[in-house]
Amino acid sequence: MSKKTHDDYLKIVEWSEEDQCYVGTAPSLMLGGVHGKSQKHVFDELCEAVKEAIQILREEGRPLPAATLDRKYSGKIALRISPQLHKILAVKASQAGESINKLIKHELEEII
Repeated sequence: MSKKTHDDYLKIVEWSEEDQCYVGTAPSLMLGGVHGKSQKHVFDELCEAVKEAIQILREEGRPLPAATLDRKYSGKIALRISPQLHKILAVKASQAGESINKLIKHELEEII
């Protein structure tokens, strides 16, 4: 097993309307993140913060979280919802002439 590096972790930099700046996070590795006015600067700082987080975890003898950058996804999600919501979705899917799965997939694609 190879030793994990900062390149193994997903880093996200996005604009925050609320903060009026870019915010960079590495969700599976560290809480919080970095922020600034330049997207590139925030990404560079985020890379350094991820390196530091990895170093701290190693120095403390704590395990690193699973790598996230190349994680494979099955395409299946187990979703727990209330029976009432399940009923509503079943009725809407029936009215649309499709399965609940197709209805939810379509709705998620519209949102994203």
